[in-house]
Amino acid sequence: VVDALGRAHQFDAAWRLVVEAAADGAATPRTFAVLARRYVAAGLTRQAVRAFDDMEAFLGREPDAQEFTTLLDTLCKYKYPKVAVEIFNKRKYKYEPNEKMYTILIYGWCKVNRSDMSQKFLKDMIDHGIEPNLVTYNILLNGICRHASLHPDNRFDRTVNAAENLLKEMSDRGIEPDVTSYSIILHVYSRAHKAELCLCMFRSMKDRGICPTVATYTSVIKCLASCGRLEDAEKLLGEMVSEGVCPSPATYNCFFKEYRGRKDVSGALELYNKMKAPCSPTAPDIHSYNILLGMFIKLDRHETVMELWNDMCESTVGPDLDSYTLLIHGFCVKEKWKEACQFFMEMIEKGFLPQKITFETLYRGLIQADMLRTWRRLKKRVDEESAKFGDEYKSYHIKPYKR
Repeated sequence: VVDALGRAHQFDAAWRLVVEAAADGAATPRTFAVLARRYVAAGLTRQAVRAFDDMEAFLGREPDAQEFTTLLDTLCKYKYPKVAVEIFNKRKYKYEPNEKMYTILIYGWCKVNRSDMSQKFLKDMIDHGIEPNLVTYNILLNGICRHASLHPDNRFDRTVNAAENLLKEMSDRGIEPDVTSYSIILHVYSRAHKAELCLCMFRSMKDRGICPTVATYTSVIKCLASCGRLEDAEKLLGEMVSEGVCPSPATYNCFFKEYRGRKDVSGALELYNKMKAPCSPTAPDIHSYNILLGMFIKLDRHETVMELWNDMCESTVGPDLDSYTLLIHGFCVKEKWKEACQFFMEMIEKGFLPQKITFETLYRGLIQADMLRTWRRLKKRVDEESAKFGDEYKSYHIKPYKR
């Protein structure tokens, strides 16, 4: 209940409930942790720290190191590492710092893309005689790689050099990189479309006896497919299955994207039918359907589009806002106004508010096609359904279109 009140920013009511719970002996450290998390989520960091401090008055004891660590973790997860560092520095003489506290602070700085500060705290950690562990290094590695700009090549080289230096430091400290460490760097190679580097590191990882996960395989397959090396990607997919790693929909979506780029209808349909077969362990997800819908509507394969749509509706994975948007815009491009209007209304009735550009595209198309009366009927129906969208729909102002 405290969590629900906090989500609604009803903090006075939440405190009344905490006071009542404390009087009945029902308040726990978790109660205050939940209240602090809701304050931090609302941007009220000072109130969160105050709630942490007030715990002693209600529980009859001071918060312990684990509860202090939870507060630091909450602040860092919601991107307030500066506040977390401030209270850490003020209270580190009361709560003896440990590897978990430092790892959380390093994570906080990585989350706001400040790898310089995360490196500073790693050095501080080591200087205080606290040994970083594998989790600490993987967080740092992710911070260096995840949001790095990889183009032009000198930026890619800088990121890879920093990652390799960190791997060397790990080895020097006797910490062996695990599948997560390798997957982070493989993801960088994949984003930069460095297929050979990707394969080289992947093989090196397997030679060290580290078993790739589905995410690892997917990163390498994505890289190979996006570089046009479909045969290599298919070979790796076969290896993945033979190793007992079940491909995810994201793995197959790498192939669908490449088929879309090549306009390879037979390849896309063959893979799709393989996925939706009753014996298949991996069914298409909403992204699979949206990729294929976008592909076939551009190729003017209306029957295939409708088959995919019906399959998607029967499978319960969709449709979503993107599915409807793809279809409506595609039909507008092909000047299939009846179908565009039909799906536009269906979208509204199912509670999806179309993007403003969808309104404008359909409106402009209908006016150009001398179908003003159709637009007026459509607009009337939309206005009737608009109550479910509230103020968001009211902010849409469709400018009159002049031919």
